Amino acid sequence: MGSGSDSGVAVLIAAYNAEVTIARSVASALAQPEVIEVCVIDDLSEDGTVAAALACDDGTGRLKVLRQQSNQGPGAARNRGIDESRAPFLCVLDADDYLLAGRTASLLAHRHDAELVCDDLLRVFEGAEHERPDPVWDIGAAATISFETFVDRNVPRAGSPRQELGFLKPLIRRSFLDAHGLRYSDELRLGEDFELYARALALGGRMLITPAAGYVAVMSAASLSGRHTERDLVALRDASARLRDLRRMSFGERRAVGRYTNNLDCKVAWLRLIDAVKARDFRCMAATFLKPGPVPGYLAARLAEQVVERTFLRRLKAAS
Repeated sequence: MGSGSDSGVAVLIAAYNAEVTIARSVASALAQPEVIEVCVIDDLSEDGTVAAALACDDGTGRLKVLRQQSNQGPGAARNRGIDESRAPFLCVLDADDYLLAGRTASLLAHRHDAELVCDDLLRVFEGAEHERPDPVWDIGAAATISFETFVDRNVPRAGSPRQELGFLKPLIRRSFLDAHGLRYSDELRLGEDFELYARALALGGRMLITPAAGYVAVMSAASLSGRHTERDLVALRDASARLRDLRRMSFGERRAVGRYTNNLDCKVAWLRLIDAVKARDFRCMAATFLKPGPVPGYLAARLAEQVVERTFLRRLKAAS
């Protein structure tokens, strides 16, 4: 497929210390016939990521390996990939994930139906890649996703496995991004995918999700931890709150944004409470409970969980 095709795809792979997995990711992208560019953006890795990526060159001239001058995070790396590629469609691939045969063709078949075409992720655990992957959402048929639904489905449900729609890796129409001046937020090191997709939907983009087509997300202990810095959470909360300024929103849309930002507020307060406890700062401990909204109840519930967990562990240790 030539570079002049109106359905050519550029795969963008932001990578940081991905020496072990980058070859699998790059090879899987180059194996897709519709992919006319594979752009690896190394975020100043400290290992052999660049050499491992360059070693994947298949001689077709489709692979480009770029290196950032400083570590700027995945959003900035992907923006560079967008700006230095030319294909009419873009697809993000994480450096530890990979694509199965036919995935790109399957998404391109829906390219006239939406500006963001997604497929259900297939999930495997690190070290068990040989096993059959499981779909995350088990989508039965293609369906459109509204802004309200997308934002609301990114609020974690207590007691349920993580299934936020921000994990999706859609095929994105470049002309839509350019027409609206859309790029990833350079300030975000957490939730940068969610924030870009949400802005695109708020500005009139259509999102379609289909059954699994072949994006395999490899889950590791690090990806399951859910541990983030307070700074990361605050930046995402503030960027998400600004979604309401993009256009006039319905009550349901504003409520969805509120629920999402409230959830981040709760997580920020929990980190601050932990720091206050470690520092024995009783004034700061009390201050975390004074924030209005769901924060006090969330903190009380988390503290109760910690008490139950530690009591159980003490009893287990005593019994052994």
